[in-house]
Amino acid sequence: MCAHADTTTEHASEKARALVKGAVDLHVHVAPDVMDRITDDLTLATQYGEAGIDGFVLKSHYVPTAERASVVNRAVPGARAIGAITLNAAVGGMNAMAVEIAAMEGARVVWFPTFDALNEPIGRSLPRAGEVVPLWAAIQRDLRARGFVADPVLVVDEENHVLPQVVDVLRVIAHHNLVLATGHLGRDEIFAVVDAAQAHGVKRIIVTHPEFPSQNLSAEDQYALGERGAFLERCFTTAYTGKTRWETVFTNIRKSKPEHSFISTDLGQPANPAVETGFALMADRLLEAGFTTDQIEQMTVANTRLLAA
Repeated sequence: MCAHADTTTEHASEKARALVKGAVDLHVHVAPDVMDRITDDLTLATQYGEAGIDGFVLKSHYVPTAERASVVNRAVPGARAIGAITLNAAVGGMNAMAVEIAAMEGARVVWFPTFDALNEPIGRSLPRAGEVVPLWAAIQRDLRARGFVADPVLVVDEENHVLPQVVDVLRVIAHHNLVLATGHLGRDEIFAVVDAAQAHGVKRIIVTHPEFPSQNLSAEDQYALGERGAFLERCFTTAYTGKTRWETVFTNIRKSKPEHSFISTDLGQPANPAVETGFALMADRLLEAGFTTDQIEQMTVANTRLLAA
């Protein structure tokens, strides 16, 4: 569904717009999707081309997007849409066959469980009077009420060792040189998966929005993950929507170093700014916080292009 609603008006500086040219947005939510989105993939491909953004990864919490990305790239001259898969219950959870097929179709990014992670229980809980839940959680609860009940997708055992099915997935990721993103896993799960991924030859690892409330990794943990070679994802929406403080993001970048960080938008929700403005708006925030143009270009352009290669 695509809700063509008025988006929050935000204006980025020309300096910021110039700084982010050539970037790749590794995390967007656009239509078609189960949830309402402010734009669709074809429109975004045109808008990003006009803004000088080099490409974007199509994220769905429910279905693989490689086939869809291929259609976008055929339909919009010069577009670079990149397919992905998220290992929630809808694709069989920790399903190596699903990852293999997605890779054969051109997917480049594999998210570990998001809404179906053990660390994200709200979509599996019973409603409480007056409770405000995210749209995705309401959808998960509605599915459960209609009999589509899914257990959480587990990635570790009681001793925090990755499960055999996780190893199978990691081997497929390594074989196809895909990008692994940790999704909505919890702190201990993230460390276990990152270590196991490296042990099984995975070369590119993303720690998904570490400031997000269900991750909320400390600066020390982020530093440790960066030193392991993982990239810390700084999503525009996390601070913009008040899920964390801007200063927390800036402190964590400084602690784990810009060379281990990259910027994505995580945009597409109806109440948020237009997707194509997210990179430049984030660059303006970073400029105001005192980051240099070289540091911003590294996080927005160099590191995103490295991960999308």
